[in-house]
Amino acid sequence: MRYSINVPNFGDFADVRTVARVASAAEQAGWDALFVWDHVVYDKVERKTFGDPWMLLTAAALATTRIKLGTLVTPVPRRRPQQLARQVATLDAASGGRVIFAAGLGGPVADEYGAFGEPTDKALLAERLDEGLDLLARFWSGEPVTHHGRHYQVEDVTLLPATVQRPRPPVWTAGFWPNRRPMRRAARWDGAVPLFGPDSHGYAPSAENVRDLATYVHQHRGEGNGPFEIVVGGVSPAGAAEARDLIGPLSDAGATWWDERQRIDTDDIDKLTPVLRRIEQGPPVL
Repeated sequence: MRYSINVPNFGDFADVRTVARVASAAEQAGWDALFVWDHVVYDKVERKTFGDPWMLLTAAALATTRIKLGTLVTPVPRRRPQQLARQVATLDAASGGRVIFAAGLGGPVADEYGAFGEPTDKALLAERLDEGLDLLARFWSGEPVTHHGRHYQVEDVTLLPATVQRPRPPVWTAGFWPNRRPMRRAARWDGAVPLFGPDSHGYAPSAENVRDLATYVHQHRGEGNGPFEIVVGGVSPAGAAEARDLIGPLSDAGATWWDERQRIDTDDIDKLTPVLRRIEQGPPVL
């Protein structure tokens, strides 16, 4: 089991210096990764201050040498694949090959797509996600790309430099379990970032749900396709024994990452002080 810190890209964490401080503290305390959200407004009524996730992660990369860095998750359908490919490759170079790329549809769809005149049909967005992921992998190769798809067109373009990680950074995909289609998508790549119901961010899943998901994904992944990550998260207890009681069964059920998150329904979700306090305590020990 590996351990990450998860912060939004708004509120206190919209500032690049703050995220660099968080990343440095996480590395010093023994955490394995820092993940930030990728939103533009989240809830447009609240009018929060946001930072661009790739600029935030660049600051984190320059403040660290070891921990992995990435988004949880980037909505590929609302980004141009060629621009996104360049951002990820640049961060992979700046970090010395420490990027994990996690993707999904994102949301809320009405605020993050519809408010900007983008399509809001989730079936169409899922098509864009699948086509976009395939394009990203090809762009990251550094080889010439020609692509004539339903949603994207590319004519003999080579994006250089290729990513430091070969053949590409790890790709994780997100979705709600027990929805099957997002987890079949995840099985094609390198990891799954499931949520287990609306407003479940920050609440640990049951071991039974994780076991069911892991079984399903591995059935669709097949043998010989390399390691596969299953990322779950929540608020871990301060006591070592209590943390083992929570996280141990999830690890036994197939989870490979514990992502330390503030609960979505608390005022602490975008506040530095409680997050930094938790970081400095260090990751759980099984």
